Amino acid sequence: MDRFAALPLVIPDREDHISAAELRNACRRKGVQIGTIDALYAQLCIRHELLMLSTDIDFEWIAEHSPLTFWRA
Repeated sequence: MDRFAALPLVIPDREDHISAAELRNACRRKGVQIGTIDALYAQLCIRHELLMLSTDIDFEWIAEHSPLTFWRA
């Protein structure tokens, strides 16, 4: 736990959940199916202007259809 102390804690609020649902729906309209939790993670990154670091291809697809910034190896 001590190692995580240096990282900021980001807690989603009601607006984040609503925006994540809107993001998920927008992606679905463009033919991209994403999970609810992935949409919430993406929304938190968008809101807090964080770079998404992941090997999950879903986030790359989300980034193609949203303001999400995604790190590519």
